[in-house]
Amino acid sequence: MTALSYAARDSLTMLRRNLKHAQRYPSMTASVVAMPVLMLLLFNYAFGGALGAGIGGMAGGGTGGGGSDRYIDYVAPGIILMAATSGALVTAVGICVDMTEGIVNRFRTMAISRASFLTGHVVGSVIQTLISIAFVIGIALLIGFRPDANPVEWLAVAGLLALVTLALTWVAAAIGLMAKTPESASNIPLPLQFLPFMGSAIVPTESMPDGLRLFADYQPFTPVIETLRGLLMGTEIGNSAVISLAWCAALTVGGYLWARTAYQRSARR
Repeated sequence: MTALSYAARDSLTMLRRNLKHAQRYPSMTASVVAMPVLMLLLFNYAFGGALGAGIGGMAGGGTGGGGSDRYIDYVAPGIILMAATSGALVTAVGICVDMTEGIVNRFRTMAISRASFLTGHVVGSVIQTLISIAFVIGIALLIGFRPDANPVEWLAVAGLLALVTLALTWVAAAIGLMAKTPESASNIPLPLQFLPFMGSAIVPTESMPDGLRLFADYQPFTPVIETLRGLLMGTEIGNSAVISLAWCAALTVGGYLWARTAYQRSARR
């Protein structure tokens, strides 16, 4: 077997380990899924009428009418993205627990690929997060979300969500390696979960004050939300898709390099 084959085999072993951990301890995954679902229900039923009427024609696509029955078509893409950001918490905590409990030191004494630890965690977290996203989409459909995307557009949505999830997972992996305790690892990624609300997830950026609108327009999640909304609801995408892919690539590379450096540095302690 080649070195690449050994690395792939060891990574699959680590992947199975992490998926078994997720099965044995489902409370963390359930709590992460619960947050976007609660936000979806809150904004749709509690605030949907007022926000939907306020947005009016600004929402575009199928969200032009007032009321919560149409506002769900506007807010759902942003909440779906929030489900992707929520998965970062599980990644950070899982890696930090392994680092602080000493199991990583045992792995380092074994004849396994050094890259397999991070690869197994990242791939396992991406799988769990994508399942969570599918669950949130299902809840959105049950409460009235009605996208008009065709199969190709749905594939594009799945691909974009997978890229965003991969990018955020590598960033979360680096956070988990740098955190001193699992508690701090669970707190540091929290801003990622709420950053979509500082974009166009809840209301169009055009309705925001100038300073906040400037931040909302140029933060990473706004172009992703606009791309998802365009693919699902037929609204204008413009250059949001290209910007989204650029952000995904930058976050993936940056998170990977950060995580690899932190992991190598921890080996020298």
